[in-house]
Amino acid sequence: MTQPPLDLSAFVARHRPRFRTATEFIEAALRDAILSGAVPGGAPLRQEDIATAFGVSRMPVREALRQLEARALVEFHPHRGAVVAEISAADMADIGAIRAALEPAALRASLPHLTAADLDLAADLAAEMDAETDAGRMGELNRRFHMTLYARCGLPRLLGLVEQHLAAVDRYLRFQMAALDYNRPSQEEHRALLAACRAGDAEAACRVVVAHVEQAQVSLEAFLAEREGA
Repeated sequence: MTQPPLDLSAFVARHRPRFRTATEFIEAALRDAILSGAVPGGAPLRQEDIATAFGVSRMPVREALRQLEARALVEFHPHRGAVVAEISAADMADIGAIRAALEPAALRASLPHLTAADLDLAADLAAEMDAETDAGRMGELNRRFHMTLYARCGLPRLLGLVEQHLAAVDRYLRFQMAALDYNRPSQEEHRALLAACRAGDAEAACRVVVAHVEQAQVSLEAFLAEREGA
């Protein structure tokens, strides 16, 4: 069954005066519509319908959709094109439970073998994240920061599972950056983790890792519950 075009009129009117370029305008209005829940997960985003709604050509629509993909708000599927990404608190809870079990184990095994150079590299990655605004790049820096601290655990299968689930959570990190401005509290937790590692305090470091994972999950669940109740 053919779905009717999205009604984006309220979001078009709200954002029209604020942006210099058509791409910025479209990206901001669609981001607002998606994060508010007005356009639900799984909804198709047809370029021609969006171009008509905004009164533009399809070129800035394509670029805006790619920017939203980088924020984990849009996914591209073969034969379907762009659709709104499904964000699930249950899925993040599942990933979080696995991370909370695996990452402390990797960190505990790795910490005695970390070198000053390893810790300095982790500090440099954290500093890069302070100034990073690109969501895709932030996800890569976050993964590298954690993997730098776990890399000397000497357990390659465990390390592979940890990296797999850091990759799985990346879309949620990018979503939270778009929805919640989550970068700052996450960075505070990164610095606390690094300080505990420098002190050689495995118990404190593991507590920080678990709290870091749980806080991200709590923030997302609260956001989704508020959106569903709006």
